[in-house]
Amino acid sequence: MAQEDELRARLRGYVEVFGGVAGSVHLVHRDDLLLTADVNLPEPLRAAVAVIPRGKGMAGTAWLRGEPVQTCDLKSDTAGGVVRPGARAVGAGAAVALPVRDEAGEIVGVVGIAFDDEREIPEGEISSLTAAATRLLTVPAVPADAVQPVPVIEQVSP
Repeated sequence: MAQEDELRARLRGYVEVFGGVAGSVHLVHRDDLLLTADVNLPEPLRAAVAVIPRGKGMAGTAWLRGEPVQTCDLKSDTAGGVVRPGARAVGAGAAVALPVRDEAGEIVGVVGIAFDDEREIPEGEISSLTAAATRLLTVPAVPADAVQPVPVIEQVSP
């Protein structure tokens, strides 16, 4: 639990430093990505992205392609086919999913960050975001056996 809290605190710092409004960390676990930390994700979205198959949504597509996947407007992007309808619940503009590699070059996770404004994220900023995302997951290293999904709290209708 302390490790989960530490990762969430580091993610919060990452989001704040880059001026984001929301963020997520998914770690590779077998054939899926598991949500292990998030900042400002609405509860229905947390449930929807708790487990992401390879190639689905922005995070799964970034994992599949091995490169960042971005949208200029998370609320209305339908052209790229990678923004899932549930992601629009964040209510953000630009967003990017960044694959993070270990020292051997294997993708170990995907860090997502969303911004309030609608824009294309320039390559230089993507490079800075990626470098910081790599530090987020590797300093200190997150042991593979520590990967646990974020608990999802089910909402009960009155």
